[in-house]
Amino acid sequence: MFLGIDIGTSSSKGVLVAPDGTVAATAVREHDTATPRPGWFEHDAEAVWWADFLSLIAELARPDVTAVGLSGIGPCVLPCTADGEPLRPAILYGVDTRATAEIAAQADRYGKDAIMDRCGTPLTSQAAGPKLEWLRVNEPEVWGRTKRLFMAHSWLAYRLTGAYVLDHHSASQCTPLYDTRTHEWIGEWAHDIAPGLELPALAWSGDVIGEVTAAAAAATGLPAGIPVVAGTIDAWAEATSVGVDSPGDVMLMYGTTMFLVEVLDSRGASPHLWGTVGVAPGTYNLAAGMATSGAVTAWLRDLTGASFADLTAEAGLAGRGAEGLLMLPYFAGERTPLFDPDARGTLIGLTLRHGRGHLYRAALEATAFGVRHNLEAMREAGGTAKRLVAVGGGTRGGLWTQIVSDVLQQPQVLPTHTVGAAFGDAMLAARALGVETGGWNPPASLVEPDPGAAADYDRLYTLYRDLYTSTSGIAHALAVFPGLTT
Repeated sequence: MFLGIDIGTSSSKGVLVAPDGTVAATAVREHDTATPRPGWFEHDAEAVWWADFLSLIAELARPDVTAVGLSGIGPCVLPCTADGEPLRPAILYGVDTRATAEIAAQADRYGKDAIMDRCGTPLTSQAAGPKLEWLRVNEPEVWGRTKRLFMAHSWLAYRLTGAYVLDHHSASQCTPLYDTRTHEWIGEWAHDIAPGLELPALAWSGDVIGEVTAAAAAATGLPAGIPVVAGTIDAWAEATSVGVDSPGDVMLMYGTTMFLVEVLDSRGASPHLWGTVGVAPGTYNLAAGMATSGAVTAWLRDLTGASFADLTAEAGLAGRGAEGLLMLPYFAGERTPLFDPDARGTLIGLTLRHGRGHLYRAALEATAFGVRHNLEAMREAGGTAKRLVAVGGGTRGGLWTQIVSDVLQQPQVLPTHTVGAAFGDAMLAARALGVETGGWNPPASLVEPDPGAAADYDRLYTLYRDLYTSTSGIAHALAVFPGLTT
């Protein structure tokens, strides 16, 4: 059996997979994310990551586990001693916006063009480098003891094997510390940002980095001596799980946020996207992420008191364009391709005729327009988006995926297994032992676009793009309006 463990934002998941791809067992553990101040998002590594890992292993571990794969949220910043002891809670990925001043300072210091040239991506709240500088400046007592940097999956791998290693993909999200051209740490910038920090050795996500030690076996119940692979950040493990690993493949993850990963065979860079190296040697990625998608549909469900099933049925009756209703889904600002934290949700065209089904339809269409906007940015940066694979809870029910295909005028593959990143972790572990995983997750169905929807959605998409341009100044003013800020 191959074991995959994924540490997510609000839950951790584990899966056991047989060599033929059969899922033998799964387990989930919910956990909280701490928000000690506005814009701060943190996890306690011991109380969340390690506790979840031990709990999942207690349910899933068995004597025939032959390799372990790991993934987790990222890029995170967990400062540790030289012995891997956490010194404070981990600072999470792009949702944590505490390092705004450091982002501006580093962009100034090194130059935006130089950062784009070496790192392939702009400095945003997603980058780990500014958070390290924030830590050094704002918590000098912690920084004075910090010797090593971990993410969720690399820290678990260290606890299991004693190996201080980070995969190349995750390192490429440590902007501006990693050069995506040379696949090496940028020594001079790293020394300037994080003096005294020992950067981890680099490996590819599917590389075996060590074996479960006797001490780790005693603590976890895993067999001693079995190999552990380097692993990667969760969204990329999920892309692996559904076969998004060839140039032109794109994963569309329908979740609380919408996340997109496209595989390239050469380096792509865009000031509007995240450019990274891939999970496998010789591959690169363009990644995009909307700040909300399912979060807006959940907000509407809670606001109206209706079930998702009822809202979906009513949205289906509302028809294309929701009888003249258009939404901007920027309820938590927007990440790519706008990088505008002060963007705001907008609803235009309301009449007394509109009901909750129209609002829900407008939200689904807004997400689809956001996907189209991101795919256009990807194409401008060298992507081709030849094959779309849809994953996540939002794929259930059919209407949302159909609207997205209609807006894009492209089909979407729905895979057999939607276990998530943990399945991709098990897949990477199996490949490391030479197991062929090509048949593990075959397509289950295909969402075909309706050609008759193209003209309507082309017109609505033009209005969607114009709406942001026309209202962004008002949205920015409201974002800092007295009494509305924390």
